[in-house]
Amino acid sequence: MLKVLIVDDESMVRKGIVLGFDWAALDCVIVGEATNGEEGLAAVEAYNPNLIITDVRMPRMDGLEMLSELRRRGNRAHVILLTAYSDFSYARNALQNGADDYLLKPFHNQDLVAAINRIQQKVQERSALTPQDVLPLTKGDKSKYVLLAMNYIAEHYCDPGIGITMIANSLHVSEGHLSHVFKKETTYTIVGYLTQYRIHTAMKLLQDYRYKIYEVAEMVGYRDVAYFGSTFKKLTGLSPSDYQDRCR
Repeated sequence: MLKVLIVDDESMVRKGIVLGFDWAALDCVIVGEATNGEEGLAAVEAYNPNLIITDVRMPRMDGLEMLSELRRRGNRAHVILLTAYSDFSYARNALQNGADDYLLKPFHNQDLVAAINRIQQKVQERSALTPQDVLPLTKGDKSKYVLLAMNYIAEHYCDPGIGITMIANSLHVSEGHLSHVFKKETTYTIVGYLTQYRIHTAMKLLQDYRYKIYEVAEMVGYRDVAYFGSTFKKLTGLSPSDYQDRCR
C-alpha cells in the first residue's frame, strides 16, 4: 500500500485530489497534506510517505526545489509533479531530479490513476523492496490497527451510530490508543477520516442525478440532511445540489 502526501498551495486542488479518488481501491492511503515545499519537507519527515503528488508552482518553496532537496537528503519517495506550465524545461528538470511522472493541469482523473498504477508496477517489479516502498502490515500494532479501522469505516460508514467507541470496541483496543496511532499515521482523526470517506462516497452517489440529496445523506450515514449539506460544502466548496448540477 502506498502512503500518499499531497502538496499544493490551492486548497480546492488538494481537496479535489483527496476526495476525488477511491484511494482504497488504488491500494493507497492519504497520510497528509501540505501547502508548499517547506511544509512538504516537514510532512515527509513526519509521515514518511512513499508517494508525493505535488504542484510545481508554490510560494516559499516550489515543487522542484522540494524534490531536489528530498533527493539531496537521500529520500527516494516516488513523486508525481503537477503544473499548469507546459514548458518542457520543467519536465526535464523534474525527470533529472528523479520524478516518476509529470502531469499538466488540468489533468483527467484517469491520467493520475494511470501514473499511480505505473509507479505501483515499478514497485512490484523490484526484486527486493526497501522498507520505504511499502506500508508495513505486520510491523507493530500501529499499522495493523489503522488498516483495520479504515476497513471497518469502509464497511460501516452508512451506520449513523459509527464513531470512535464503536470502532475501538470492534478492534478490541482502547479509544485513546486507536486515536493516537490513527492520527499519527494518517494526520486525520478517526472522525475526520470517517467524514472524508462519507463525503467522498456521497460525491460518487450524487453523480447519479436520480438520487435525491436527502437519500444520499441517509446512504452515507447522515440523519440530518442540513448538517450533511454544510459538511459537504465545507469539504468540497459546493453544496450537494450545486455539485450534482455540475455532474449532469
